[in-house]
Amino acid sequence: MEALNSYQDWKHCITELCGIPLTQAFIEQRLAALRDATDGKTRQFVEVWGEPHRQRVIGWFEQAQREVAH
Repeated sequence: MEALNSYQDWKHCITELCGIPLTQAFIEQRLAALRDATDGKTRQFVEVWGEPHRQRVIGWFEQAQREVAH
């Protein structure tokens, strides 16, 4: 599996391919986990995808959070 490189591709993957709505609650949950370096799943994510991609995904969740707020 290849890392996603753009917000639009990431959003399409989450909402269309996986069928997960980007709700405020979901976004907050994922941001909390991704920002927690001690979280086991976050550590696993970094091992597989790398720290730069974790930072990109955090940015994409933050962008989604701004969109949901409007």
